[in-house]
Amino acid sequence: MNRSLLCVAGALLLVSPVVAQSANDWPAFNRTLTGERFAPQSQITPANAGKLHEVCRYDLKQQTSFQTGPVVVDGVMYLTTGHDTVAIDAATCAEKWRVHEDYKPAVPNDVNRGAAVMDGRVFRGTQDGRVLAYDAATGKRLWEATIADKSQAESIPTALLAWKGLVFAGNAGSEKIPVKGRIYALDAAAGKVVWEQYMAPRGQMDKPNGPAAPAPKLVSKEDATGGTSWTAYSLDAATGTLYVPGGNPTNDKDASYTVALDAKTGAVKQVYGAVMHDFHDWEVSAAATLLTTHGGKHLLTAATKDGYVYAVALPSGRQVWKSPITTVENATAPMKEGGVHFCPGGQGGDEWNGTSYAPSTNMIYVGAVDWCATAMPPVGNAESKRVTDAAETGTGWVTALNAETGKIAWHFHAPSPVLSGITPTAGGVVFAGDLAGTVYAFDAKTGDVAWKTNAGGAVGGGIISYSTSAGAQRIAVAVGMKSTVWPMAKGSAVLVVYGLE
Repeated sequence: MNRSLLCVAGALLLVSPVVAQSANDWPAFNRTLTGERFAPQSQITPANAGKLHEVCRYDLKQQTSFQTGPVVVDGVMYLTTGHDTVAIDAATCAEKWRVHEDYKPAVPNDVNRGAAVMDGRVFRGTQDGRVLAYDAATGKRLWEATIADKSQAESIPTALLAWKGLVFAGNAGSEKIPVKGRIYALDAAAGKVVWEQYMAPRGQMDKPNGPAAPAPKLVSKEDATGGTSWTAYSLDAATGTLYVPGGNPTNDKDASYTVALDAKTGAVKQVYGAVMHDFHDWEVSAAATLLTTHGGKHLLTAATKDGYVYAVALPSGRQVWKSPITTVENATAPMKEGGVHFCPGGQGGDEWNGTSYAPSTNMIYVGAVDWCATAMPPVGNAESKRVTDAAETGTGWVTALNAETGKIAWHFHAPSPVLSGITPTAGGVVFAGDLAGTVYAFDAKTGDVAWKTNAGGAVGGGIISYSTSAGAQRIAVAVGMKSTVWPMAKGSAVLVVYGLE
């Protein structure tokens, strides 16, 4: 297996269940549990996409790192920031309720990537290590559970996943403090820990908060750290397998990997693709996509920060193909005195929104960052120091790949990094956005730009498709990401909705 990070479970993927019944909805971060992000709406096509215009917007009236993946259930859209949870009418953008949590975050970035909705409850993580549950109709707090240690700079920015009475959440960590990643299943009704699983080997001082199965045996040292999760998860309901990307290693000696867990017990099924002594900061980040191609191949696809998309066969784990989606240079060059310049840099490749898949075209779609860096040799036990190239050199890509072979079908070079969710629809359109604030509609087959507009702020969160009760297709975009480490357009956090009428 290549040193980049993949995992598989030991069963065939046959279905792509969503977490709600209505085809109008976008009920989870990647719409389906299996992560395809494919939307069944077909009203918007390459022929009429040029008529798209703004229908409504909801202004959160704050400057924040707006990276939320909006969720729509029964006509209500749920949004999150680091401190706020909001419910709005998905057709009109009218606010239904908004809850603000006043707390001191464990880390300075005000990031939350999205809520999970199940059985009339909304679940989200916080930057001080808690999982919160609200009544979906009123916003009333139902329970809270602390699963991360804020004194160790642990937080929960990841988009949560809910399934069969369980809520899955894991801790993220700072690169300055060595911590061990952990993933939890919480009882959705009461917030009690059902199981806890360490993503690095447990030591004698590690005390489980709930029933725990053996940790991944990736490395033998009990003091190994890393394996934190900070983006999203995938789940194969047919086998009850939860896929957790574990990244953010705390120093160059740590491992970063992806693990497949039994969703009901937390037991480790498989671990694949250790990255050892990686000075590039190429941890795995985004959730995997589980799919079945037209040719009957059962695949797991994952885009990583090393600039490639990988496809492995289910259930064998055999690598089927890998394809570059951004500039890759000096990827295997060893560290040397004076440093090594490499591409993609630590802020390159695919970040927190991964691959998507359209069964209508049998193509995989993915966004990426084209931005290089220089790594300097570590001093003592410290990390390698990485210096990113000048901000004006950072650009982006949107790429379509043949799911059978990995061959690039089309490649669009954006003038700014592409961090948004990439969303294909049944109408033959793929939606994406970049940090310059441009929202794009591509012809899914050819890559031709059918429509684009400036949304008024950097697009670093979700782009979703859903239908109103009247049957009108809507495209919602999380606009206005603020960050000190990315080249981007300025703007406050706004949810913008586009439609044809």
